[in-house]
Amino acid sequence: MSSDHPKPRARVKWEPWALMVAMLALGVWLVWSPISGLKNPSPRAGAAKVELRVGTARGIVEVIPGPTRDQSRFKVLLRDGHESGEFSSAQFIEMYGRSAFDAAVGDTENPLFRVLNITSWGALIWVGVGFVGQLAFTGRTLVQWIVSEAKRESVVPELFWWLSLAGGVMLFTYFVWRQDFVGVLGQSSGVVIYARNLRLIYKRRRQPVAG
Repeated sequence: MSSDHPKPRARVKWEPWALMVAMLALGVWLVWSPISGLKNPSPRAGAAKVELRVGTARGIVEVIPGPTRDQSRFKVLLRDGHESGEFSSAQFIEMYGRSAFDAAVGDTENPLFRVLNITSWGALIWVGVGFVGQLAFTGRTLVQWIVSEAKRESVVPELFWWLSLAGGVMLFTYFVWRQDFVGVLGQSSGVVIYARNLRLIYKRRRQPVAG
């Protein structure tokens, strides 16, 4: 005797939604908490503002050009709210290094630093994380396309989700370092969804096969 009762409609559990919100909140906190005390004063007449990135120290350098680049004057406004006194070129180099000085006066000799918008070799590691994450995202699309072409139907292989998760985590980390809220927002929900799909795949494998 067949039952006429309709099957219960599947519902999305609340846990993934909660994890998405938590992931987004974590990203927002990591992006914005270091600059909660940042002031944005108007630059002095003739001064320019240049972003400063040296290790974990980030902020703005106010530059007043001198007759020569070595006679420029600097004032540093860090994103933790610290506002320095005025530095001479020599003092600025001693405090933040030659690469930061070259970037501030727009005269960096390293074309790679100019292209990637960084001021140190340490920052290159973070850029590498971003590149590898983007490569994983590109790879997942290629894998899905190749598998689908081989089976002559649209298929999403498990490797697609692993590459998505790895790429999402790396890009999330990179965007946090860049303090890019848009990028963090884009990856927050994705990381949870990729992990959730992998969990569903392994959960299905553990279920007994009906005889």
